[in-house]
Amino acid sequence: MARMAHTDDFALSRVTPEARKPWFGIAVQRFGQVSALSQFLLGATLGYSMTFGEAVLAFLFGSIILEVIMCVVGFIGQREGLNTALLARWTGFGEIGASLVGLAIGISLIGWFGIQSAISAQSLDALMPGALPVWAWSLIFGLAVTAIVAFGFVGMQWLANVTVPLFLILVGWSVITELSRHDLGELLTGPAPGPAMSVWAGTGIVAGGLIVGAIITGDMTRYNRSRADVVKQTVVGVSLGEFVIGLAGVLLAHAAGTGDIVAIVTSSVGFIGLFIVLTGTLKINDWNLYSSSLGLVNFISTAFGKNLHRVSTTIVLGVVGSVLAAVGILGQFTSFLIILSVAFPPIAGIMVAEYYIVRRWRPELDATRPAGTLPATAPRIVPATIVVWLVSSLVGYFVTWGIPSLLSLFLSMALYVIAGKLGLVRGVGVATTRQAPASDSAPVGA
Repeated sequence: MARMAHTDDFALSRVTPEARKPWFGIAVQRFGQVSALSQFLLGATLGYSMTFGEAVLAFLFGSIILEVIMCVVGFIGQREGLNTALLARWTGFGEIGASLVGLAIGISLIGWFGIQSAISAQSLDALMPGALPVWAWSLIFGLAVTAIVAFGFVGMQWLANVTVPLFLILVGWSVITELSRHDLGELLTGPAPGPAMSVWAGTGIVAGGLIVGAIITGDMTRYNRSRADVVKQTVVGVSLGEFVIGLAGVLLAHAAGTGDIVAIVTSSVGFIGLFIVLTGTLKINDWNLYSSSLGLVNFISTAFGKNLHRVSTTIVLGVVGSVLAAVGILGQFTSFLIILSVAFPPIAGIMVAEYYIVRRWRPELDATRPAGTLPATAPRIVPATIVVWLVSSLVGYFVTWGIPSLLSLFLSMALYVIAGKLGLVRGVGVATTRQAPASDSAPVGA
């Protein structure tokens, strides 16, 4: 074990100092997460309805919002070395609330994993028509990602090192090919080809497009060595991802006069466009599966008292997601997954308010951090948190003014702080923490 890579990735324990990673490698993963195909599509959406200058402002303001949220949430993950679902036990949610957080993360992200697998399968079918049925491509793509994620952070770092440069090269090829047919000055200064959109609305789209990834950023930053590393990887990864890929989409939308970026890249560069789709979905899909497995491991640990191994859980989830994608069921769940996503912003709001302001359980985390252990107990349930979570999620779903995800985020913070000041933040019942076996928390190369 001493010479083996740690494949369980500290699913139920703190990341040890020896297992922390250099910031640049994690920044590559962050960039890969941000520079997915969805960001390309987002850029095309803004480009179709905004001038280039307006789109730049929307990406700037949206990126600042995301980076602030990622850093504030990421600092907690970095300091404590805990993933989002596990950390939630001592940041306002208690054992039952944290299990619900883990379940929400697990269901939501495995759903998106299946949907992304189905999208990639359609691209593979178009790339090699008739070679295999679409359902078979869904299985192959999903299981390939599953095999990579089973190796944990090491496998995902390898994937990022391969797919991120490839994605950039393919996007660059597509952009140069299409823009060579147009006057660049006109594209930069010309009007939007479609109906106008305000900078504020565009900012909301940019911020909302990555808000779930921002909420679970602790799953990534727990491997950082310092707060400065969190800031560096976030600023580099997010800024490059938003501006390089997003603005490329803006220019292509202006050049083609449409927001259908997939049609643009496939018509202008043929097979290369399909490879763009594949590489763009591959890097985001590994994080979908990874965080889903962490969420489910924590849910099972709390709900059933069993410490599942992350690798076996990843394989099961990957197979399930791939099969569902193959049979086409997941297409019916998109609306459900979108509804579920409104529950994420309040999770971060409550965690930040508890950790930095209310600090009801912060002393317990501080006391056990030097030894690398978990607090011996956690509150069984915190009723005030459940109420704040529910109210903020409903507001985020029904109120469409401004940026709903940010509205629910800040509302949850305010309501939790008020509840804390009124003495309503109290745990009901005490749960004994199941410490992970020593073999599960062995550091890399220990």
